[in-house]
Amino acid sequence: MAEIEHDLSPLIRVYRDGRIERMMGEGFVPPESDPETGVQIKDIEIDPQINLSARLYLPKNVDPVQKIPLFVYFHGGAFVIESASSPTYHKHLSMVAAEAKVIIVSINYRLAPEYPLPIAYEDSWIALKWIASHANGDGDEPWLKDHANFNRVYFGGDSAGGNIAHHMAIRVGLEKLEGVKLDGIFLACPYFWGKDLIDGEGENLFVKDFIDKLWLFANPNGSGLDDPMINPEKDPKLCSLGCEKVVVYVAGKDALRLRGLYYKEALEKSGWPGTVEVVEVKDEEHVFHLFAPEAENAMAMLKKLVSFLNQS
Repeated sequence: MAEIEHDLSPLIRVYRDGRIERMMGEGFVPPESDPETGVQIKDIEIDPQINLSARLYLPKNVDPVQKIPLFVYFHGGAFVIESASSPTYHKHLSMVAAEAKVIIVSINYRLAPEYPLPIAYEDSWIALKWIASHANGDGDEPWLKDHANFNRVYFGGDSAGGNIAHHMAIRVGLEKLEGVKLDGIFLACPYFWGKDLIDGEGENLFVKDFIDKLWLFANPNGSGLDDPMINPEKDPKLCSLGCEKVVVYVAGKDALRLRGLYYKEALEKSGWPGTVEVVEVKDEEHVFHLFAPEAENAMAMLKKLVSFLNQS
């Protein structure tokens, strides 16, 4: 049996012979209409040369005249597992599209360790520029050209995807996306971390060690555990967040909970002029809403997200 070089169970193992074993997030749901919600689903290629793609969701009975909000989603998985076509996201995003009456573009960025960070961020920005190309009619995706309201755009994501959504919003603030107005971002149990413990994080040093190793594994060429990509407090560009509204969900039993709360403090101290709200759900684990999307707390979160996406 091949010797293990990196063991980050239960997510991923890397063997010395180069083999990579992902132990979660490898499932695939075909891009077919969801029978329960009537949401249409399809996969599209954004840049075949780098294997960059996305999954699109379109609610049923869309008014051909009235444009609807656009929700760009970034999946989680610690930058090393999951995909836009994973069963983890099928039910949740179908429900969001149906209940909020929004178009969803779920980005299928490339994963570490084959493609270490910052590749996931660069893929996501390429995807956003492709989306923005439809604002002036240049893009060739009919769902976006015919139905998306580019003056009402939102980003969202869970865990690592929440991290990406945050950084894409900063990039929008710095570089802009022509023809796109980013109204807000919705972060579910976002993956933020740091070198120094926050009061309360020292209760489980095993978990801290695992999260430390996981980040360094995905971002081996970064500046460590206080890299601005993982620790927003260390980012001098934090005040450039390119939207007016942020909602952050944290779970009471999640090791990342305190970082979500601290993110709110860091944003408010940075000089960013928008509003940030944190919702804490007691007695729930990390990304609880994905594992039981129809449970009471998940449905409450869905209701909050739907309200957020429908603010004018």
